[in-house]
Parts: sequence; structure tokens; C-alpha cells
Amino acid sequence: MNQLKFRETIIGPRTINKQYWKDLWNYRELFYFLAWRDIKVRYKQTVIGIAWAVIRPFLTMIVFSFIFGNLAGLPSEEGVPYPVMVFAALLPWHFFANSLSESSNSLIGNANLISKVYMPRLILPASSVVVNLVDFIISFGIMAIVMAYYRFVPDWKILVLPLFLLMAFLIAYGFSIWFGALNVRYRDFRYIVPFIVQFGLYISPVGFSSSVIPEKWRLLYSINPMVGVIDGFRWAILGGDVSIYWPGFVVSVVLLLVVFITGLLYFRRTEKTFADVI
Repeated sequence: MNQLKFRETIIGPRTINKQYWKDLWNYRELFYFLAWRDIKVRYKQTVIGIAWAVIRPFLTMIVFSFIFGNLAGLPSEEGVPYPVMVFAALLPWHFFANSLSESSNSLIGNANLISKVYMPRLILPASSVVVNLVDFIISFGIMAIVMAYYRFVPDWKILVLPLFLLMAFLIAYGFSIWFGALNVRYRDFRYIVPFIVQFGLYISPVGFSSSVIPEKWRLLYSINPMVGVIDGFRWAILGGDVSIYWPGFVVSVVLLLVVFITGLLYFRRTEKTFADVI
């Protein structure tokens, strides 16, 4: 008679970190399933479906170009059409904003799964962030069309873009696990996150170039980690004479890593209580 083999998993309040990181790999199929589920239901029962991934950044580009470029008369990067400059910033911003909005509620939205099934809970916000990579890829395709329309050709710096995309992923995931964990205990954060996203759009250099910020304030302005990410995207995509304010970029990278690392530490410290309080 064939004998069934079961893998025994001991769940305790002080699970060894080494085993936890192994479990992240062992539960990769669950990660794939959750990500695919979110992709399928994302635009389910919508009139135009996945076209929303195109319409939102495109309309935002038009509005920002008109307000900041035409009405306010703010300068673009040298030799770069204003809509192209705006779209280069919208790529990381929409990825960050959508990831934060959805991932911060990923634990609450999967309360039944958390309370009944053991798994590394880091999988849940990670799957929500990865889903937004689909929208990013679609938006990048629209960016290519806009650049072709203006006959704008990037240079070799475009090859460095994956590094800045990694930065965008880390900052989105770092804030997501912070707010996701806080949202489990303090449900007020479901109202705070939309405000942060809306406010962050206007204090980040999305509709304008960060070069318009006075030199004496640029280092302080870079406390916003998305400043470094957006400037990096523009440097890689627009090329040419577009430059990065390196002192501010270093500040943004350091703060990005601080948010990501402290988010992991806080999430791991509070994870064992999720099933009890959710």
C-alpha cells in the first residue's frame, strides 16, 4: 500500500527567520495564483476593461501638460517635448500609487485566507505590487507611441531603466507592507492612504521638472523618495542633456532603503498577530 507523505509545518510565535524565507519560496505557487487572480478580476465587468491602463496615464499627461506647460508656462527638460517629459514621470508614479492603494488593503481583503491558512503574509502585498507591473508594461507601450509621435528617440541610457524600475518596486513595496500591517490594527489607514497618494502626486515632480525647484531647496525636496525615482526615469528615458541632482538622488535612495527595511522589520514583528486581530 502506498504511503502518503506529509510535510509537517510547526507554526509558533517565534518562527525562525531562516525557515520563513524558505517558506516564501515554497509558497511561490500561491503567489502566482494570487497574482493571476488579481489580474483576472482587475477589470472584470468593466465596459472598456484593460483600456483603463491606457486611458488614465494618457489623460493625466494631457491635463498636466496643459496646466503646467501651457497655463503655468513651466519649462520642460532641454530639447524634450512637455508631454514626453510628463509621461516619463507618470510611469513610475502610477506604478507606485496603484501599488500602494491596492497593497495596503491586501491583508484586509484576504482576511479569511489569513485567519485559516498558514503562509508567509508578505506574499499578499507582493502579489498586488507585481500585478501593477502589467499596467506599467502597457503604459510603457503608450509611452513609446507618444515618443514616436514627437519623433523623440532615447539614447543608451534607456538600458539602465530596469534599475530605476527596481527602485520604484522597492519603494512601493516598502510603503505597502508598512501601511498593510498598520491597516490590520488601525483601520483608519484605509482613509489615510488615498490622501497620501493624492497629496504625493502634487509634491512629486510629475507634472513639472524637478529642476524648477530652487537649488537651496532641492536637497530637502529629495526627502520625498519618489523624487529620485522620477528623476531616474527621466534621465534614463529622455537622455540627452537631462541630468540628475546626485546629492538629492542619494538621499532618495537612502530613504527608499530605510522605508523598505523598516517595513520588513515591522511587518515581521506584527505578522504573528494578524490572524487574531484581522
